[in-house]
Amino acid sequence: MGSRTPLTDILVERIRREGPLTFAAFMEACLYHPEHGYYTRPAPAGGDYFTSPDTGSLFGRLLARQLREMWEALGQPRTFTLMECGAGGGRLTAQILNAAVEQAHLFALALRAVVVETSPSRREQARAALAEFGDQVELANRLPSLPANGCVLSNELLDALPVHRVVQRGERLREIYVGARGDELAETEGELSSRALAAYLRKYGAPLEDGQIAEVHLAALDWLSGAAAALDRGFILTIDYGYKARELYGPANQRGTLMAYRQHRAHEDWLGWPGEQDLTAHVNFTALEERGRELGLEPLGLRDQAGFLLALARAAGFSDLDAAATGERENMAARLSLRQLIHPEGMGESFKVLIQGKRAAGARLSGLDPL
Repeated sequence: MGSRTPLTDILVERIRREGPLTFAAFMEACLYHPEHGYYTRPAPAGGDYFTSPDTGSLFGRLLARQLREMWEALGQPRTFTLMECGAGGGRLTAQILNAAVEQAHLFALALRAVVVETSPSRREQARAALAEFGDQVELANRLPSLPANGCVLSNELLDALPVHRVVQRGERLREIYVGARGDELAETEGELSSRALAAYLRKYGAPLEDGQIAEVHLAALDWLSGAAAALDRGFILTIDYGYKARELYGPANQRGTLMAYRQHRAHEDWLGWPGEQDLTAHVNFTALEERGRELGLEPLGLRDQAGFLLALARAAGFSDLDAAATGERENMAARLSLRQLIHPEGMGESFKVLIQGKRAAGARLSGLDPL
């Protein structure tokens, strides 16, 4: 009973009216309900999870270097638009804009930022955090409709997009729904809500074993279509938890990858505390690469975050460690930040970086250089 929230009653009433919800519909409500959604409310103090920009300015500094190379690969256009999706309070965009001024004057003059955030409260947080940049920054609730030259960036966004959940029962694929028992939410199985689920696994997934549970990421494909349409020429830079399909749907993930995060603890009670805990599922990078090709996106490289950041740091002679420090204490903090970002048991190997290009043939990007 302690896991009930105001959203629990709303969802139970909806289920009584409409029948069981797909897990994607349930997850959409939990994360993005206009009033009670986890990501539509102001960010909780201290948060329920720790992201790369929280380690300090080094992450943004290194990304700014990669974005400058992207600008150069496009022929240094007069305007280079950074579109950060799921930007939250704007911390990462601010880090990148500040670093661009310090690193490359001409690139800083060309750089414009669109902060894409669906939550009105978090857009207001971003407005305050980015006020010093004036009209260099635009706030929006969706990607621009007019294609631009630049980069669509997402950091830990796709893992929070709604997913369907399915289970293999012999020769049949079944869907896992969220129903109600009395006043409580409960899982139930039924026929597939859409043929697209089985088609996704055939095209972008891998065969499931009997009894295996898996997530189907239709919303991530929709997001990628929008990201590709927002670019005339440029790049899509995706940073997130995830695997290639063979590993994502392999023996190590018999129960899928869905996790709930509350008060800095990961657990599997994803029906509890609706709207007051984060829900995530690992990204299918094979699907992003293959769907990207269909959209005219060239996969330029996929590697773990540790390799990506170390390659960028090395290309700059590790100067960003010194730039982030004004004294011995700051110097130590910068090195600790790098360690957190690349540590194999933390962000370094669990996060992957995928770069896709649109009309950007021949681009050479330091973050993809072999170590």
